[in-house]
Amino acid sequence: MFELELTYSLLLVLCLIAACGFEFVNGFHDTANAVATVIYTNSLKPWVAVVWSGICNAAGVFLGGITVAMGIVNLLPVESLVDQNISHSVAMVMALLLSAISWNLLTWYFGIPCSSSHTLIGSILGVGLAYSLLPGVNEAAVNWGKAQEIGASLLISPLFGFSLTIILMFVIRNLTKKTSFGDSLFKEPKKNQPPPWGIRIVLILTCTAVSGFHGSNDGQKGVGLIMLILIGIVPIHFALNPGSNPSALLQPLNKIETVIQSIDPSPLSAPDKSKLDSTKIMSARLIADIGTLTSVKSIPEKERFLVRKDIMVLNSNIKSLVDKSETRISESDKKVLSDNMKKVRSITDYSPKWVIVLIAASLGLGTMIGWKRIVKTIGEKIGKEHLTYAQGASAELVAATTIGLSTGLGLPVSTTHVLSSGIAGSMVASKGIKNLQPETIRNILIAWLLTLPVVMLMSGTLFLIFRSVF
Repeated sequence: MFELELTYSLLLVLCLIAACGFEFVNGFHDTANAVATVIYTNSLKPWVAVVWSGICNAAGVFLGGITVAMGIVNLLPVESLVDQNISHSVAMVMALLLSAISWNLLTWYFGIPCSSSHTLIGSILGVGLAYSLLPGVNEAAVNWGKAQEIGASLLISPLFGFSLTIILMFVIRNLTKKTSFGDSLFKEPKKNQPPPWGIRIVLILTCTAVSGFHGSNDGQKGVGLIMLILIGIVPIHFALNPGSNPSALLQPLNKIETVIQSIDPSPLSAPDKSKLDSTKIMSARLIADIGTLTSVKSIPEKERFLVRKDIMVLNSNIKSLVDKSETRISESDKKVLSDNMKKVRSITDYSPKWVIVLIAASLGLGTMIGWKRIVKTIGEKIGKEHLTYAQGASAELVAATTIGLSTGLGLPVSTTHVLSSGIAGSMVASKGIKNLQPETIRNILIAWLLTLPVVMLMSGTLFLIFRSVF
């Protein structure tokens, strides 16, 4: 397979199966986020809700693009970490997968809503930090700029979900308080009796939106994970987009080089001068190496990974230099660099269709099972009262909006934390903070606080063990 020895071919297959397993676990771990409200308000039968959610999740993977996936890939500078050594790549991948899947299964078993996003990102950061401890390593092991963006997204989104749900509950109560419809919205659903059709349609639509956006965001994490595996283990075939035309990059590379050559190095510090010099060398090398080629297949196999590395380092250096006031780049030149770097990155930022199909199937099927434990937590244990129609609709509408915006911005977000915080906000909006169940809130917060450090420690330790073994 992919010209690998039998042993490595089997390991590659095993890693791909494990990545699909991660997404499958992600599916049944996060099903509750979409279906809890429609089940607890009797809007849909449980089996109908989970099947419908599974279909919408799978569709979301196809419609979500690959921006979030590339954010996951670019969080770990795999170009530096694996150094084209298959054994090192296998160590990286196995550490990522084992730690992420283990933590997801553990929290699911105890019925604790836990973020698959935190889990995956913690695994990636753990591997990167462990790599930096290896002797002779001088390169950055983590893309800290991307890590800060993702960290801010994961931190802010639950606060956004909590506060916005309170506001939305207040707005709905005031708009409907003089109507009979409003009375129905804020009453506990009658046992085994579906809500009025108007309310039922709203709840089904919010369930559909959360499911679809969950697929578009969390599905991309699985796509990014598989691309990390493929780029690390078989870079000859996946380091560059085989459908790209390298000669189409000649014009944007020339524009980038023109701006870079115009930068005055005299105000820069010694490290920045060195970075500027290496940037000039890389842009010139890329123009010479791929500027006249019309197919990725024309690039010698052993050089494809190096071309990818040059492009990624070029992109990183340009971002670093542009952000420094000493560089004195005009706004128009900054735009030229940004726009043309996006065009150049088209050869590195991609995903084969079969990867998207694989993840869509894994997430969709996973969504259809294993939902009961966490549905019970969300529906019964966050607040002290039964979930009302208004609470369910508000929390899911806010969750769908938050996830959709995050996907559009190319940032991973925790569906679990957004919806759980939204449910908590709806309970507070109803009867104040005393309406929350302290034990459940404590468990969710503990899981939220522990996930990153525990998974980082797990993946980092496993990586160092596997590196020594392989």
